[in-house]
Amino acid sequence: MLKPRLAALAHSLKSHRALPAKHLSLAITGAILAGTAALTGATGTALASTTDHNPRHEVQQGARAFTYGVDVSRYESQYDWTASPAQFGIIKATEGTSFRDSSFARHWSEMGKKGIVRGAYHFGHPRNNPIAEAEYFLAMVNSQPAKAGDLLVLDLEATDGRSVAEVNAWAKAWLSHVKAKTGITPMIYSGWNFADTYGKGLAQYPLWVAHYSKTKGAITPPADWKSWAIHQYTDSPIDQNVSALTPAELRGLGRPAV
Repeated sequence: MLKPRLAALAHSLKSHRALPAKHLSLAITGAILAGTAALTGATGTALASTTDHNPRHEVQQGARAFTYGVDVSRYESQYDWTASPAQFGIIKATEGTSFRDSSFARHWSEMGKKGIVRGAYHFGHPRNNPIAEAEYFLAMVNSQPAKAGDLLVLDLEATDGRSVAEVNAWAKAWLSHVKAKTGITPMIYSGWNFADTYGKGLAQYPLWVAHYSKTKGAITPPADWKSWAIHQYTDSPIDQNVSALTPAELRGLGRPAV
Protein backbone atom coordinates (compact mmCIF):
# COMPACT_ATOMS: atom_id res chain seq x y z
CA MET A 1 0.00 0.00 0.00
CA LEU A 2 2.99 2.29 -0.10
CA LYS A 3 3.55 3.69 -3.61
CA PRO A 4 1.49 5.25 -6.45
CA ARG A 5 2.69 5.25 -10.01
CA LEU A 6 3.02 8.54 -11.88
CA ALA A 7 -0.20 8.15 -13.81
CA ALA A 8 -2.16 7.59 -10.63
CA LEU A 9 -0.46 10.56 -9.02
CA ALA A 10 -1.30 12.87 -11.88
CA HIS A 11 -4.91 11.84 -11.59
CA SER A 12 -4.94 12.24 -7.82
CA LEU A 13 -3.85 15.88 -8.00
CA LYS A 14 -7.14 16.62 -9.74
CA SER A 15 -9.38 15.01 -7.17
CA HIS A 16 -10.08 15.46 -3.46
CA ARG A 17 -10.84 11.75 -3.41
CA ALA A 18 -7.26 10.82 -4.25
CA LEU A 19 -5.56 7.99 -2.42
CA PRO A 20 -2.81 8.47 0.23
CA ALA A 21 0.57 10.11 -0.36
CA LYS A 22 2.52 7.38 1.31
CA HIS A 23 3.72 6.10 -2.06
CA LEU A 24 5.46 9.21 -3.35
CA SER A 25 8.81 8.90 -1.61
CA LEU A 26 8.91 5.17 -2.17
CA ALA A 27 8.45 5.14 -5.94
CA ILE A 28 12.03 4.07 -6.52
CA THR A 29 12.12 1.23 -3.99
CA GLY A 30 11.89 -2.50 -4.56
CA ALA A 31 13.24 -4.71 -7.33
CA ILE A 32 10.81 -6.09 -9.87
CA LEU A 33 9.82 -9.60 -8.84
CA ALA A 34 8.75 -12.25 -11.30
CA GLY A 35 5.37 -13.87 -11.14
CA THR A 36 3.35 -10.81 -10.19
CA ALA A 37 1.70 -8.14 -12.26
CA ALA A 38 0.04 -4.69 -12.13
CA LEU A 39 1.02 -1.40 -10.63
CA THR A 40 -0.04 -0.04 -7.28
CA GLY A 41 -0.58 3.50 -6.08
CA ALA A 42 -2.14 6.12 -3.80
CA THR A 43 -1.88 9.74 -2.58
CA GLY A 44 -2.67 11.61 0.70
CA THR A 45 -1.44 13.76 3.56
CA ALA A 46 1.28 11.98 5.50
CA LEU A 47 3.96 9.44 4.73
CA ALA A 48 4.37 6.25 6.71
CA SER A 49 8.07 5.73 6.14
CA THR A 50 9.25 2.19 5.62
CA THR A 51 12.92 2.92 6.19
CA ASP A 52 14.82 3.50 9.40
CA HIS A 53 18.34 3.04 10.68
CA ASN A 54 17.33 2.24 14.24
CA PRO A 55 19.41 -0.72 15.54
CA ARG A 56 16.22 -2.28 16.90
CA HIS A 57 15.46 -3.39 13.36
CA GLU A 58 16.91 -6.86 13.77
CA VAL A 59 15.86 -10.29 12.59
CA GLN A 60 12.78 -11.43 14.47
CA GLN A 61 12.09 -14.83 13.02
CA GLY A 62 15.34 -16.29 11.74
CA ALA A 63 15.36 -18.89 8.98
CA ARG A 64 11.87 -20.32 8.55
CA ALA A 65 9.10 -20.63 6.04
CA PHE A 66 6.74 -17.69 5.77
CA THR A 67 3.22 -17.44 4.38
CA TYR A 68 3.20 -15.32 1.22
CA GLY A 69 0.48 -12.78 0.41
CA VAL A 70 -0.33 -9.65 -1.56
CA ASP A 71 -2.48 -6.58 -1.07
CA VAL A 72 -4.21 -4.78 -3.90
CA SER A 73 -6.67 -2.03 -4.70
CA ARG A 74 -8.38 -0.57 -7.76
CA TYR A 75 -4.97 -0.03 -9.33
CA GLU A 76 -4.76 -3.82 -9.68
CA SER A 77 -8.43 -4.25 -10.51
CA GLN A 78 -7.81 -7.24 -12.81
CA TYR A 79 -5.27 -9.03 -10.64
CA ASP A 80 -5.38 -12.75 -11.45
CA TRP A 81 -6.08 -14.50 -8.18
CA THR A 82 -6.37 -17.87 -9.91
CA ALA A 83 -2.74 -17.76 -11.04
CA SER A 84 -1.44 -16.00 -7.95
CA PRO A 85 0.83 -17.87 -5.53
CA ALA A 86 -0.57 -15.80 -2.66
CA GLN A 87 -1.90 -17.69 0.34
CA PHE A 88 -3.59 -14.57 1.64
CA GLY A 89 -4.79 -11.32 0.12
CA ILE A 90 -5.88 -8.04 1.66
CA ILE A 91 -7.77 -5.51 -0.42
CA LYS A 92 -8.76 -1.90 -0.05
CA ALA A 93 -12.41 -1.33 0.76
CA THR A 94 -12.75 2.30 1.82
CA GLU A 95 -10.99 5.53 2.71
CA GLY A 96 -12.26 8.31 4.90
CA THR A 97 -16.03 8.71 4.64
CA SER A 98 -16.42 9.19 0.90
CA PHE A 99 -14.23 6.75 -1.05
CA ARG A 100 -15.17 3.17 -1.88
CA ASP A 101 -12.76 1.07 -3.92
CA SER A 102 -14.44 0.07 -7.17
CA SER A 103 -12.58 -3.25 -7.37
CA PHE A 104 -13.43 -4.44 -3.87
CA ALA A 105 -16.34 -6.70 -4.80
CA ARG A 106 -14.41 -8.47 -7.55
CA HIS A 107 -11.32 -9.08 -5.43
CA TRP A 108 -13.42 -10.26 -2.49
CA SER A 109 -15.33 -12.71 -4.65
CA GLU A 110 -12.24 -14.07 -6.42
CA MET A 111 -10.41 -14.72 -3.18
CA GLY A 112 -13.49 -16.40 -1.80
CA LYS A 113 -13.63 -18.73 -4.80
CA LYS A 114 -9.97 -19.62 -4.44
CA GLY A 115 -10.33 -20.25 -0.73
CA ILE A 116 -7.33 -18.26 0.46
CA VAL A 117 -7.29 -16.08 3.57
CA ARG A 118 -8.77 -12.71 2.69
CA GLY A 119 -9.01 -9.34 4.38
CA ALA A 120 -10.31 -5.82 3.82
CA TYR A 121 -8.62 -2.60 4.82
CA HIS A 122 -9.71 0.97 5.46
CA PHE A 123 -7.40 3.95 4.98
CA GLY A 124 -8.03 6.23 7.93
CA HIS A 125 -8.09 10.01 8.07
CA PRO A 126 -7.79 11.37 11.62
CA ARG A 127 -9.39 14.65 10.55
CA ASN A 128 -12.73 12.80 10.47
CA ASN A 129 -14.84 11.24 13.19
CA PRO A 130 -13.39 7.75 13.85
CA ILE A 131 -16.78 6.16 14.47
CA ALA A 132 -18.15 7.57 11.22
CA GLU A 133 -15.17 6.14 9.35
CA ALA A 134 -15.52 2.76 11.07
CA GLU A 135 -19.20 2.56 10.17
CA TYR A 136 -18.47 3.55 6.59
CA PHE A 137 -15.93 0.73 6.34
CA LEU A 138 -18.22 -1.85 7.93
CA ALA A 139 -21.06 -0.94 5.58
CA MET A 140 -18.79 -1.72 2.62
CA VAL A 141 -17.51 -4.98 4.09
CA ASN A 142 -20.99 -6.09 5.10
CA SER A 143 -22.25 -5.52 1.56
CA GLN A 144 -20.37 -8.68 0.53
CA PRO A 145 -20.73 -12.30 1.70
CA ALA A 146 -18.65 -13.10 4.77
CA LYS A 147 -16.63 -16.15 5.72
CA ALA A 148 -15.06 -17.27 8.96
CA GLY A 149 -11.48 -16.02 9.09
CA ASP A 150 -12.04 -12.79 7.12
CA LEU A 151 -9.61 -10.13 8.35
CA LEU A 152 -10.37 -6.46 9.01
CA VAL A 153 -7.57 -3.88 8.91
CA LEU A 154 -7.02 -0.22 9.71
CA ASP A 155 -4.42 1.38 7.44
CA LEU A 156 -2.94 4.08 9.68
CA GLU A 157 -0.40 6.37 8.06
CA ALA A 158 -2.00 9.78 7.67
CA THR A 159 -1.90 12.42 10.41
CA ASP A 160 -4.01 15.08 8.68
CA GLY A 161 -2.05 17.56 10.78
CA ARG A 162 -3.07 16.00 14.09
CA SER A 163 -0.70 15.44 16.99
CA VAL A 164 0.74 12.10 18.03
CA ALA A 165 -1.75 11.89 20.90
CA GLU A 166 -4.68 12.77 18.66
CA VAL A 167 -3.77 10.24 15.96
CA ASN A 168 -3.25 7.57 18.61
CA ALA A 169 -6.60 8.29 20.26
CA TRP A 170 -8.32 8.30 16.87
CA ALA A 171 -6.91 4.87 16.04
CA LYS A 172 -7.96 3.46 19.39
CA ALA A 173 -11.52 4.71 18.88
CA TRP A 174 -11.74 3.24 15.35
CA LEU A 175 -10.27 -0.11 16.35
CA SER A 176 -12.35 -0.56 19.47
CA HIS A 177 -15.55 0.33 17.64
CA VAL A 178 -14.93 -2.21 14.88
CA LYS A 179 -14.10 -4.86 17.45
CA ALA A 180 -17.25 -4.13 19.43
CA LYS A 181 -19.45 -4.25 16.33
CA THR A 182 -17.96 -7.39 14.74
CA GLY A 183 -16.25 -9.47 17.41
CA ILE A 184 -13.09 -9.28 15.28
CA THR A 185 -9.89 -7.79 16.67
CA PRO A 186 -8.80 -5.62 13.74
CA MET A 187 -5.26 -5.65 12.44
CA ILE A 188 -3.35 -2.38 12.12
CA TYR A 189 -1.18 -1.60 9.09
CA SER A 190 1.51 1.07 9.07
CA GLY A 191 5.07 1.83 8.10
CA TRP A 192 7.66 0.93 10.75
CA ASN A 193 8.54 4.50 11.69
CA PHE A 194 4.95 5.69 11.73
CA ALA A 195 3.87 2.78 13.92
CA ASP A 196 6.77 3.40 16.27
CA THR A 197 5.69 7.02 16.71
CA TYR A 198 1.90 6.79 16.66
CA GLY A 199 1.22 3.20 17.67
CA LYS A 200 2.08 3.09 21.35
CA GLY A 201 -0.67 1.43 23.36
CA LEU A 202 -2.05 -0.45 20.35
CA ALA A 203 -0.20 -3.73 20.88
CA GLN A 204 -3.44 -5.63 21.52
CA TYR A 205 -4.10 -5.33 17.78
CA PRO A 206 -2.09 -7.57 15.41
CA LEU A 207 0.53 -5.65 13.46
CA TRP A 208 1.02 -5.55 9.70
CA VAL A 209 4.15 -3.50 9.22
CA ALA A 210 5.74 -2.11 6.07
CA HIS A 211 9.53 -1.93 5.86
CA TYR A 212 11.17 -2.13 2.45
CA SER A 213 14.84 -1.87 3.37
CA LYS A 214 14.77 -5.11 5.34
CA THR A 215 14.79 -8.64 3.98
CA LYS A 216 11.36 -10.21 4.17
CA GLY A 217 10.66 -11.29 7.71
CA ALA A 218 13.90 -9.77 9.03
CA ILE A 219 12.41 -7.10 11.29
CA THR A 220 11.50 -6.59 14.90
CA PRO A 221 8.24 -4.87 15.83
CA PRO A 222 8.01 -1.15 16.63
CA ALA A 223 6.51 0.61 19.65
CA ASP A 224 4.84 -1.73 22.17
CA TRP A 225 4.35 -4.73 19.90
CA LYS A 226 6.16 -7.91 20.88
CA SER A 227 5.62 -9.58 17.52
CA TRP A 228 4.36 -8.81 14.04
CA ALA A 229 1.79 -10.71 12.00
CA ILE A 230 2.65 -9.51 8.47
CA HIS A 231 5.68 -7.81 6.95
CA GLN A 232 5.18 -5.87 3.72
CA TYR A 233 8.67 -6.04 2.26
CA THR A 234 8.23 -4.50 -1.21
CA ASP A 235 5.75 -2.66 -3.39
CA SER A 236 7.33 -3.71 -6.67
CA PRO A 237 5.67 -4.57 -8.94
CA ILE A 238 2.80 -4.85 -6.45
CA ASP A 239 2.63 -4.88 -2.67
CA GLN A 240 4.07 -8.16 -1.43
CA ASN A 241 4.05 -9.55 2.07
CA VAL A 242 5.06 -12.43 4.25
CA SER A 243 3.35 -13.54 7.42
CA ALA A 244 4.97 -15.12 10.43
CA LEU A 245 1.71 -17.02 10.85
CA THR A 246 0.31 -20.00 8.97
CA PRO A 247 -2.88 -19.52 6.92
CA ALA A 248 -4.83 -21.22 9.71
CA GLU A 249 -3.32 -18.88 12.30
CA LEU A 250 -4.14 -15.86 10.14
CA ARG A 251 -7.75 -17.03 9.93
CA GLY A 252 -7.74 -17.23 13.68
CA LEU A 253 -7.31 -13.43 13.77
CA GLY A 254 -10.40 -12.92 11.63
CA ARG A 255 -14.14 -13.35 11.70
CA PRO A 256 -15.30 -16.00 14.18
CA ALA A 257 -17.02 -19.10 12.84
CA VAL A 258 -20.80 -18.92 13.09
